[in-house]
Amino acid sequence: MFDSILVVCTGNICRSPMAEALLKGHLSKPNKRVASAGTGALVGHPADPLAQAVMKDHGHDLGGHRGRQVNAALLSAADLVLALDESHRRWMVDQFPQYRGRIFKLGKWRGDRDVADPYRLPRDAFVQAYLDIAECVGDWVPHLLD
Repeated sequence: MFDSILVVCTGNICRSPMAEALLKGHLSKPNKRVASAGTGALVGHPADPLAQAVMKDHGHDLGGHRGRQVNAALLSAADLVLALDESHRRWMVDQFPQYRGRIFKLGKWRGDRDVADPYRLPRDAFVQAYLDIAECVGDWVPHLLD
């Protein structure tokens, strides 16, 4: 059903790598692929140090992550695209309308809520983003397991 999932935020160094890692943790099956990208990606950059620290506190390693830009090839390869906020969803639908039916918000099951961007904010903002992402990922998991 949804074997390839793409998670999208802005820079692909905070929220989407966090969501990617959490989804991978829940969907650790050979037929499930999870990746992330950004609408204005910091291409080649590692995950933000605070994102890495918060994820490490929860048993996830973002050390190998590098930012990449969302593009038609990534969207085409994904069965499901999860945007962290409405600006990402809208940007993808505007740029790539042919993939409209695959693009949803990570917060879909919570009233289409957005996950606030913690970039350049204190650690508390990253902790809150982690908590929000973890809740939203938890909501998606039953819909993603075969």
